[in-house]
Amino acid sequence: MHHAMDEGAQQIASMTFEDALRALEDVVRKLESGEVPLDKSIELYERGEALRQHCQARLDAAQARIEKIVAGPDGAPSHSVPFDADG
Repeated sequence: MHHAMDEGAQQIASMTFEDALRALEDVVRKLESGEVPLDKSIELYERGEALRQHCQARLDAAQARIEKIVAGPDGAPSHSVPFDADG
């Protein structure tokens, strides 16, 4: 059995952060317009929530990568050292 939501979830999973954010903004605009029938609103809301979670996961992954880069080789954050320490 194949649901349309499964396809939608797969589409979202392959989106870049920027694409997902644009799609989420589009969903929000449609919901705020008040011109969407109730059953469509529920569908849109579910899609919006999936997009929001996808964006959050992308942000979390990016933050983890940044923290890894910022941390020194001993695991301590390298940015805790003052820039003017040598002068």
